[in-house]
Amino acid sequence: MTDIKDVDLSWDDFDELRDPRPDANEFDAVVDRAISRRGFLGGVLAFGSGAAVMGSVMGSATSANAQAAAFKFAPIGIATDHDIHVPEGYQWKTLVRWGDALFSEANGAYDAENGVSADMSDKVFGENTDGMELFEVDGKQLIAVNSEYVNPKINLPADAEGTPRSADEVTLLKNLQGVTVMEVADNGNGYEVVIDSPYNRRITHDTPMTMDGPVAGTDLVKTNADPAGMSPVGTMNNCGSGKTLWGTYLTCEENFNGYFGATGAEPVGAGYTRYGIGGEGRYAYEKFDARFDLTAEPNEPHRHGWITEIDPADPTSTPVKHSALGRFKHENAEMVQAADGRVVVYMGDDERGEFIYKYVSNGIYTDGGSTEGLLSDGQLYVAKFNDDQTGEWLALTPETTGMSAEEILVFARMAGSAVGATTMDRPEWVACNPLKVEAYCALTNNKNRGVKPNAGGDDTPAVGPNPRETNNYGQIVRWTPANEDHGSTEFTWDLYVMAGNPTVYDNAYAGSDNVNAGNMFNSPDGMAFDSEGMLWIQTDGDDSNEGEFEGQGNNQMLVGNPETGEIARFMTVPNGAEVTGLCWSADRKVAFVGVQHPGGSWPDNTGKPRSAVVAVWRKDGATVG
Repeated sequence: MTDIKDVDLSWDDFDELRDPRPDANEFDAVVDRAISRRGFLGGVLAFGSGAAVMGSVMGSATSANAQAAAFKFAPIGIATDHDIHVPEGYQWKTLVRWGDALFSEANGAYDAENGVSADMSDKVFGENTDGMELFEVDGKQLIAVNSEYVNPKINLPADAEGTPRSADEVTLLKNLQGVTVMEVADNGNGYEVVIDSPYNRRITHDTPMTMDGPVAGTDLVKTNADPAGMSPVGTMNNCGSGKTLWGTYLTCEENFNGYFGATGAEPVGAGYTRYGIGGEGRYAYEKFDARFDLTAEPNEPHRHGWITEIDPADPTSTPVKHSALGRFKHENAEMVQAADGRVVVYMGDDERGEFIYKYVSNGIYTDGGSTEGLLSDGQLYVAKFNDDQTGEWLALTPETTGMSAEEILVFARMAGSAVGATTMDRPEWVACNPLKVEAYCALTNNKNRGVKPNAGGDDTPAVGPNPRETNNYGQIVRWTPANEDHGSTEFTWDLYVMAGNPTVYDNAYAGSDNVNAGNMFNSPDGMAFDSEGMLWIQTDGDDSNEGEFEGQGNNQMLVGNPETGEIARFMTVPNGAEVTGLCWSADRKVAFVGVQHPGGSWPDNTGKPRSAVVAVWRKDGATVG
């Protein structure tokens, strides 16, 4: 049997190994039975406003070169090596790698054989970078960036063989995760981290926090260590990110469940099964820290899985977990404003068959005004997508769910099931177009679509915005709120793109008409709009370049035109890596891009592979996005 601590497992495979769901075999021949692609695209689904000008992949496919006119760059081909590739006329350099010093006392702390010592682990840049945002504070540029998880076989001393043997080694792993706030500046040699900046800060699994909203202080989040239920400790498995209208950072807690285990009798906690909690922890925290031991602290998992707000401008500030936004495996948090001034936050729950949520504040945001209560007093909704390309946001209330207010938020998944929300193909990043009122969500993939129910037993039929059974490619759904108002509870939707492989399939698995042999990809994940309204798409998928993924190469970053539907490849990353996180310098001339879990020994070509943030810019000095 596969070792449950195997760091090569994805978080989804880790969950399914620990809590397998029953198979249903009636869809074994789904690909063979797939309807013709031409018929599929001619049906109820529309693929973007530019469908009429995209052409047909089956007929006269638009090549990547022909699309170049729509973009500022010449699209690049795939890569299968251990390097980064960007278009002609562009350049890249490493900004910061796992183990690089944030403070002068940690200079030289990284060792190619053993990594970083425990006593320096909270003074260096963390492991496995993910979501990030850039902030301007008093003329300085600050980047807040997540470190999602660790690879113990790489991060621990070589003789540990990937398993922590002491509390110090657990502390090392805790410190390499969480959030980094760092000042960056271009001093003539390209952007670099400003060592010893007063803004530099590490926020880890042991950083004191506070909680607000309806759940704060309730019995569900009280522990022996915190009987008041107001002071959770640490933020973990920080995946995507968000930026508030008032200039603070939102870090999103995703696969928090894997950090907990039981050293003795395992309690039967409400929601444990739905959230994948129980059994043995992935990193053996529970053996050295009672906070992660379900036997000792059965409520501790309820204190994680939230959106946490951090003020990058104040390194002494206490991060806040906002319970009003619901608890689930948060991918990112996309904040916009409703027509009447209320704050709206779109969020995806990144697990197969889970839901898309929206929070709407009761209060109004005004520039420079008070933000008190804007993320603690409001209404949480969940999305229902109808097959006729309409949709609605269903309010999660005691009346609609039969649950108490605090239960709705702590067990948001169960509340979503209670009202009949639409099960989605792993909803990851949500991005809103800055030039028009519309939102996009990357539905990364779902091998269980039409095969298994989700963790709550909800059916996962191949209908609506999730139209393909055994979906290994993914798609991007787009919705337009009624009356051009993000605060509306009604919307219409379409699919901006269905990823696929037109060189292998001539049916639905070939993808939508804006996918061709020159730009194909799988598993869209991260997304962000630039200031000109172009959609940047990052992938986290199968980079084997074999079988149904032949010709797709390494993971990549593409740029999509929302008006025409055209998509072009901008960047490829080393084999084994995914592209995670994107933000731009204040003048928009440099893009900062995350490269997570690279293979080989990238970027140093010596010692261990090191996740990193890289800077990308045009050689002619023009804006990147």
